[in-house]
Formats: sequence, structure tokens, C-alpha cells
Amino acid sequence: MGKPKVAFICVHNSCRSQIAEALGKHLAKDFFESYSAGTELKDSINPDAVRLMKQLYGIDMEKTQRPKLLEELPPVDVVVTMGCNVECPYLPCKQREDWGLEDPTGKGDEEFIKVISTIETKIKELMDRLKLQ
Repeated sequence: MGKPKVAFICVHNSCRSQIAEALGKHLAKDFFESYSAGTELKDSINPDAVRLMKQLYGIDMEKTQRPKLLEELPPVDVVVTMGCNVECPYLPCKQREDWGLEDPTGKGDEEFIKVISTIETKIKELMDRLKLQ
């Protein structure tokens, strides 16, 4: 069996879900495939997220990622919602979890870094759980 496919889902697919996709590809590529998408599209990935991911990890999300709609995803095994505080998008899957993350959009770098750090921790925890399955 191939690696599980994990979709990080947010309404706009412009910030938290993009960070999670990038960190999943960076930290867990040997354990699962990472995707992200949303139900509405922004024109681009959040510029603060792009800048901080470059600064902290050397990852240029604008080179490898773009905002996408749910319809563009392949069938996935795991759906992780970011904590939309609205009706989170639904996608069929074998496993679902909500990370309940605050959206740092419009806030300072400190809030962004806190969310990025939490996503990194949760990616590693998910990787460990999927290794055991």
C-alpha cells in the first residue's frame, strides 16, 4: 500500500492549510503525502506566511503551492481541518481531525510563528500516529 494521503483543509486555503501542506511535505514526506485545499479561493498564499516559512524553514511556498479548491484533491485518507470557526468543509476520508488553530492573518509575526510552531508539532504527531497504523 502507498503512503496515506493527508488533506489540510481551510475555507480559503491561503494560510494555515498552506503552511501545513508545506511542513507536511518538508517533515513527513517519507510517511504521508500532503495536500491542501479550501471551498473558496484567495488570489495568493498569505504573504506573511510565505515570508516566515522562507525565513524559518527555507521553504518557498509560492514556488510549489497555490490556493486550490477541494475538487482538485485526489481521494484522501486523512482530512485535517484547521479550525475554521465556521462550517468547515467536508471531504470523504477514513480519518478526520480538527486542529482548532486561530487564523493569524492580519496579526503580527509572533502570532504567525506561534501557529507555525503548533502546526509543526501537530505534523510530527500525525506522522507518528500514521506510522503506527
